[in-house]
Amino acid sequence: MKLGHVRESDNVQDRRAMGPRKVAAGGGLGLILMIGLILLSGGNLGDVLKFVVQNQANVKQGAPAQPLDPAEQAAQDEQVVFVKKVLALTEDVWQDLFTDYGKSYAAPDLEIFRGSTSTACGHGAAAMGPFYCPADAKVYIDLSFYDQLRTQLNSPGDFAQAYVIAHEVGHHVQNQLGYSDLVHRARQTSSEEEANQMSVRLELQADYLAGVWAYHAQQAYDVLERGDIEEGLNAARQIGDDMLQKKSRGVVVPEQFTHGTSAQRVHWFREGLKSGDPSRKTLDQFFEMPYDSL
Repeated sequence: MKLGHVRESDNVQDRRAMGPRKVAAGGGLGLILMIGLILLSGGNLGDVLKFVVQNQANVKQGAPAQPLDPAEQAAQDEQVVFVKKVLALTEDVWQDLFTDYGKSYAAPDLEIFRGSTSTACGHGAAAMGPFYCPADAKVYIDLSFYDQLRTQLNSPGDFAQAYVIAHEVGHHVQNQLGYSDLVHRARQTSSEEEANQMSVRLELQADYLAGVWAYHAQQAYDVLERGDIEEGLNAARQIGDDMLQKKSRGVVVPEQFTHGTSAQRVHWFREGLKSGDPSRKTLDQFFEMPYDSL
């Protein structure tokens, strides 16, 4: 990506120095909320168990994190600048698009943390990957995820990293437009399979919105380079439910999908890239069309 001319967002909070925070002894409400957040974010019980085990070994809440080695610190400092610039691009693009439709856009904050952090949705953990909390309208990311994206998920490249941020900001856009509440209400009266299908619709819409953002970021700011689109499409492909289930379990269970297949995620991200259309009619289709047609 060509970001030399792009400003840095003022809405990034760097909390890495605060270190990981420990869940209170005995679990309690904080643990329950954390489990709920992981599951709603598309995680699974394995993520919960991994988080609890990790946190039993954590230092006391509020204690500073162990310093990174100089090379890792330098790499993460570069990543912080990258995150600030990508977030700024989302702010500028979505502000313009909301204005075009006669709406006001309230940009989200983004918190960079290490290990775990407190959120208005409960306790957040690095094991969950990047996530969005609608209760505090904030995106959360542990920068170590970018190493996992490259080495474990076979998704190298700066635009793959930008796609991750754009997807989470897509959830913020959904929150502002009322789609998050729509899904939340539907999930309360649905079976588990139906609730999962609603989650898939929301996630595919966020992928589409990430593509819409990339379309307008390129049109207005000329930030894409040769190979960037392929990096983003590959990232979408690598984090499809079918591919992740096959890697982790060896089998694919469609009834448990919460984010969509690799093919679906690639398709809708590509559609957003092609059309750049964030109109209400286009966004409503994710909740109107038959599930098997997504």
